[in-house]
Amino acid sequence: PTGTDYFTVEAISREAAARASADIPVIVTPALPFGSSDHHLMYGGTLSLSTETYYRVLKELVDSLVTDGFTRIFIVNGHGGNHEVIQLAARDVALHRDARVAAGSYWQIAWDALIDAGAHKQRWLPGHAGDFETSIMLSLRPDIVPADRPHRDDVADTNPRAFQQPFRHERHGFWKDINGFTDSPDRATKEKGDRDREAVVSALAQAFVAFYRG
Repeated sequence: PTGTDYFTVEAISREAAARASADIPVIVTPALPFGSSDHHLMYGGTLSLSTETYYRVLKELVDSLVTDGFTRIFIVNGHGGNHEVIQLAARDVALHRDARVAAGSYWQIAWDALIDAGAHKQRWLPGHAGDFETSIMLSLRPDIVPADRPHRDDVADTNPRAFQQPFRHERHGFWKDINGFTDSPDRATKEKGDRDREAVVSALAQAFVAFYRG
């Protein structure tokens, strides 16, 4: 469904913060509903900020929090197109402001927990509009997940060693060629979504605590 990244990161961040609040003080801002998504504009229903604009929006919002008096800020990302940009914004704020800023995509933070749970089997992790994301949405918002979902054969396991590859390889036309989905969303189930969601929330809560105390 359109809005998957927004719905997911909003829910898991609040769930993780609620869990971490037993050990640390934590406040969650509203999630940004827009990101750097020009590569999805071809499918319709997408509202996107350019990479440069998204960077400036995020940096200025974090700057606002520092001015407000916050000294520990953790940026949680739910969209692949934002992955590198959030890290740059965190670095640049901390270079010039007296604050500690962390930034990470939820699947990267929870990578080891997801692998231990078997979330990399016969799917791309995290992929796009595939088994993983669709399962998460069946756990969170089953009312907006269509019953008729596409299928793709011969889906291999995701390499469990790391989310980051040795180098980034971009190919013009890639998203059009795969029709926007990386593996087989018809294999998604609520049970897998519940499992993956728990792995993410647990790892994210631990990351919040470790960052606060670090």
